[in-house]
Amino acid sequence: MKILISLAASITLATAAEKPNVIVIMTDDQGSKDVNCYGAKDLVTPNMDKLAANGVKFEHFYSAAPVCCPSRAGFITGQHPWKVGVKSNIGINAEGMPSMYKTMGEYFKEAGYATAHIGKWHLGHHKGSVPNAQGFDFSFGHLVGCIDNYSHYFYWSGPNKHDLWENGKEVLHPGKFFPDLMRDKALDFTKKTDEPFFMYYAMNLPHYPYQAPTKWIEYYKDLKMPRKLYAAALSAVDENLGQLLDGLKAQGKLENTIVVFMSDHGHSTEVRAFGGGGWAGEFRGAKFSLFEGGIRVPAMISFPKLIPKGAVRQQMCSSLDWAPTLLDLCQIKYDAAKFDGKSIKPVLLENAATPHEHLVWLDGKQSAVRMDKWKLVKNGQDSSGQGTPKDKGICLYDLSKDPGEKNDLSMKHPDIVLKMRDLLPK
Repeated sequence: MKILISLAASITLATAAEKPNVIVIMTDDQGSKDVNCYGAKDLVTPNMDKLAANGVKFEHFYSAAPVCCPSRAGFITGQHPWKVGVKSNIGINAEGMPSMYKTMGEYFKEAGYATAHIGKWHLGHHKGSVPNAQGFDFSFGHLVGCIDNYSHYFYWSGPNKHDLWENGKEVLHPGKFFPDLMRDKALDFTKKTDEPFFMYYAMNLPHYPYQAPTKWIEYYKDLKMPRKLYAAALSAVDENLGQLLDGLKAQGKLENTIVVFMSDHGHSTEVRAFGGGGWAGEFRGAKFSLFEGGIRVPAMISFPKLIPKGAVRQQMCSSLDWAPTLLDLCQIKYDAAKFDGKSIKPVLLENAATPHEHLVWLDGKQSAVRMDKWKLVKNGQDSSGQGTPKDKGICLYDLSKDPGEKNDLSMKHPDIVLKMRDLLPK
């Protein structure tokens, strides 16, 4: 009997050891093209480039929304954000995303994974909507949209609010650079767990305030404002990412870890971002916009054990797809009907066609749908300042010839407009 019990335990441990770890790294307000391998020539991003070289890079990858809270709600649930009660940004001390909606943290925890949220949350501040109540065993970071990286205070409204928490308790680390705290907490968590882990590593940069270690500010001193401040913040992100992955390698855990990287949406042109700093290349639009610069984001996934190296995928995919895809890659059973996203495992492994007939977005009065090469935008707002009065109403663009969405073809193709208009979310 003891031999049988011992054998069963060994099999269980072997099975657990074979399960891959998962880290999803999400940056904040990173421009559509702001990585060297996406075309940025004035930035230092060797670690993002290394991830792309070691895995699959996407050219047509979309965020679930053009603004922070809805984009995160869509990613973490695999459902359209308006379906899970997050139609816009969540205010300070607001309830946020209702706990009835299941997160990736909960899916992985139920499958026996140790789960961690590190960094920005921005999905609610009440007891039922904080990370520890949404499937995460460990949580360290801030709950609101942005903080000062050294004092860890939120400055949007007065009185100023200190916003740094560990497992629901306020913690004080004055003067310490927040991304450094994130890295250390993440590596401490992975070091202490013998279970396979799922980690949501939600970075708060290059979102304003544009802050970075002195060496990066000095490095970019000759760039124009506000690009030089944004660039310093982004290279700090890249350096942090490299340190995190190097730490996992030193622990002997990187080889068996799926690493996902993406931005939550496009770059900011808000006044607190000095009107810009990020770059979307040929795309128009930015954060808050359903034009390409607001929702098409840099994205990549690396897992050399299974996923090909140095591959590029042109298929349209969405951040809604990560939940079913990661569960699929980890051989965790799930009900596909509960997700708006779809597993893109065949896209990754076999370069299969996109599983999406179309993708849709809804943001306030704006809505959009992409179907093959066509993109229909209703009441689009262009936060990059490239808009014209002709953009109002419904516009149709051929992205294969006009990725910058400058030439409205709605009058030339009324049949396509009618077909796509019926797909717009209400």
